[in-house]
Amino acid sequence: MTPSPSYESDDDILSQQNCRRQPPKQEPEDFSAQKECPIRKQEGLSWAFDKKPSSSSQFDVMVIQGAQLHRHITATLGSGNLREAVRLPVGEDPNEWLAVNTMDFFNQVNLLYGTITEFCTPVSCPTMTAGRRYEYRWADGIKIKKPIEVSAPKYVEYLMEWIECLLDDESIFPQKLGAPFPPCFREVVKTIFKRMFRVYAHIYHSHFQKIVHLKEEAHLNTCFKHFILFSREFQLIEKAELAPLHEFIESILLQH
Repeated sequence: MTPSPSYESDDDILSQQNCRRQPPKQEPEDFSAQKECPIRKQEGLSWAFDKKPSSSSQFDVMVIQGAQLHRHITATLGSGNLREAVRLPVGEDPNEWLAVNTMDFFNQVNLLYGTITEFCTPVSCPTMTAGRRYEYRWADGIKIKKPIEVSAPKYVEYLMEWIECLLDDESIFPQKLGAPFPPCFREVVKTIFKRMFRVYAHIYHSHFQKIVHLKEEAHLNTCFKHFILFSREFQLIEKAELAPLHEFIESILLQH
């Protein structure tokens, strides 16, 4: 008997109500119940170290800081030491490190999925699945409040637009030097990573043979290993969410 699919619930939806930046002396809110953050639809994606703040000197410092973090990521990845690549550099702000890496992983997933879009269609993938046991339904808490069944390409389209919107929201990903991150920032990052994992899971379960045909499997595996090790380092994805690729992930962790 085929097991019943496991559906995404709506308890991880980010809504508009509970993640306003708090005054400096106010106690941060308790996000143990996965409270949620505002998003604002904007055109395009503006990286945190690219958007110019009010002061040119602030902008210069932001560019330097962002470039330094990216050079660190590139250098450590180039060494082949993925464990070193995911560790927080000495003296760096953990939230800044999470923010820069969130943007990088978003870009990676976007590019990887772009290589198989001609094969991932509403006809070939009428639902967003990761094998026979896992099916994901989309909701964003604003336009779509209750999870709906959509095709895999539509799910990924919704997801990428949703992440893009979050990254471009200065109340969540601050773009001015010294601006504080909101109390729920880590919860936002965790939800982003959880949903990006679902794209990897779909690619591996539904399109890996196409990836092999395109000779992109080594690149896919390296990106996924980096993603998993970073997620593990900062405890961004619950173990239950990783179940569709459990055995593969265990082999990665044993190797590293």
